[in-house]
Amino acid sequence: MEAALKREAAARKTVFPLFYFLIFFAFGALFPLLSVYLQEEARLPGTAIGWIMSLTPIVTMAAQPLWGMATDYTRKPVGMLLMTLVLAALFGLMYSFAGSYEAFVALTVLLSAVQSAIVPLSDSLALRHVHEQGGNYGAIRLWGSLGFAVAVLVVGWLSEHTAFAAIFYTFSVALLVAAVLAARLPRYQAAVPAGRLTRRDIGGLLSIRPFRLLLTATFLLFGPILANNSYFGLLIHELGGTLTGIGFAFLLAAGSEAPFMKAADRLIRRFGMARLLILAALLSAARWLSYAVDPPLWFVYMTTVVQGCSVGLSIPTALHYARRLAPERVQVTAVSLYSAVSNGLGAWFCTLLGGYLLERWQIGAVYWFFGACTLAGVFVLLWLAKLERDDQSAGEKE
Repeated sequence: MEAALKREAAARKTVFPLFYFLIFFAFGALFPLLSVYLQEEARLPGTAIGWIMSLTPIVTMAAQPLWGMATDYTRKPVGMLLMTLVLAALFGLMYSFAGSYEAFVALTVLLSAVQSAIVPLSDSLALRHVHEQGGNYGAIRLWGSLGFAVAVLVVGWLSEHTAFAAIFYTFSVALLVAAVLAARLPRYQAAVPAGRLTRRDIGGLLSIRPFRLLLTATFLLFGPILANNSYFGLLIHELGGTLTGIGFAFLLAAGSEAPFMKAADRLIRRFGMARLLILAALLSAARWLSYAVDPPLWFVYMTTVVQGCSVGLSIPTALHYARRLAPERVQVTAVSLYSAVSNGLGAWFCTLLGGYLLERWQIGAVYWFFGACTLAGVFVLLWLAKLERDDQSAGEKE
């Protein structure tokens, strides 16, 4: 019996990293190349492509909190995750058969609605597993960064040498294999029984001042990080880089996140969550502001590894923070809400305003804005850190 339990625990240690590798491999196969597919294969005009690409963060904002509440209500995160993986694979495959603007819009809405639940649900399961069995969330999450980096390189080559629709087939197959692995993820007994979430539950979560500050800070920090994916290629191109150089830069940036994610849990224990987020934010701000002053191309390539430190530390740290601040009953809702605000609302706002600044001025103005946003996030994090210190001091006096 004991030997069987040890084998099961070892299997789970393997399942989680491979699962993360596959889901982010799927994302890396599709999303960086989707706009190119819409332009070259679907022959859509630039305005139509812009509208389609802007739908994902909008749908994410609406869908992620709903998925979180549904999961907290049913207490069946693995079942919900399986459903979203299969549906996302189906909608991704249907993309390859779409031929009109209306069809692409409908499929983008459907795909975004289900795909937006995959990462928050996976993160909640991984964090619960680490909490119950021990381990390092960052060491699991780093496989996602590796999967994304590998996909950008491999699927880009595959689509160029076979058919462009390979991005959809690879996306769907990777998610279906991930669904098979998801069925083997651990199912823990909920500490709080399933049941209807009340307005008091949600209101109680949003009434937690540190949680509200964390949402504000991650909006300001992650908005520029995610919007950078839309403008980084333009920056490299304007500085004289090639398409191959753009792909190489993304590979360096995503690949460099892995070692920092592995070290994140240890650094959290040593320095605390607020300090680590402040460090990551300051590094991001320095990177954006350096891009605003027309740097040489070699400098841009060299500083892509800064993303490893800033993003590799901020993703696991902010996720741990959101979960720690939330009551047990609404923890999945808290993670989904955090993801909706940072990955949805923040990305949408910064991408939209960045496009206006690019059209009105130039790419440097976009990165001035990103830097200012991130520095504002630093001040919010300093406020959050002070609030927690004051609460801790008050608790010690009592």
